[in-house]
Amino acid sequence: MLRSLLLTSLILLLTGCASQGGADPHGYRAEGQASWYGAEHQGRKTASGERFDQNALTAAHRELPFGTRVRVTNLNNSKSVIVRINDRGPHTRNRLIDLSQQAAKQLDMLRAGVAPVRVEALE
Repeated sequence: MLRSLLLTSLILLLTGCASQGGADPHGYRAEGQASWYGAEHQGRKTASGERFDQNALTAAHRELPFGTRVRVTNLNNSKSVIVRINDRGPHTRNRLIDLSQQAAKQLDMLRAGVAPVRVEALE
C-alpha cells in the first residue's frame, strides 16, 4: 500500500514538473518590455519543439502555456498584433516577452529593438 502511494505521488510530481507553463492564461494581462529575435534563430527548435520562423506571428514567454494566443500592444504607438506562444524566454531580466521579427515589425519596433507593451491573453 505504501509503495503504491509513493509511486502515485512520484507520478503526480513528475506530471506537474512537465507542464507547459505555470501561468493561467485566463484573464492574463501584464505590462512590461518586449524585445524581438529573428534571423540568428531562424530554423532552430523552440522550447515547444517546433522550428522558429522569424516570419510567423509567434513569441516567447516565461510562463504562459504553449499555444496561448495573446494580443501584444505597443504602448508607444497603440499598434497591436496577435501572437502564439511557442517558446520560452525572454532570457534577459526586465523583459516580459520576446517577439518574432514579423510581430515586432507589425508593432513598429524593429529599429528600437525594445518597446513597452501590454500583453493580454485571448480566450
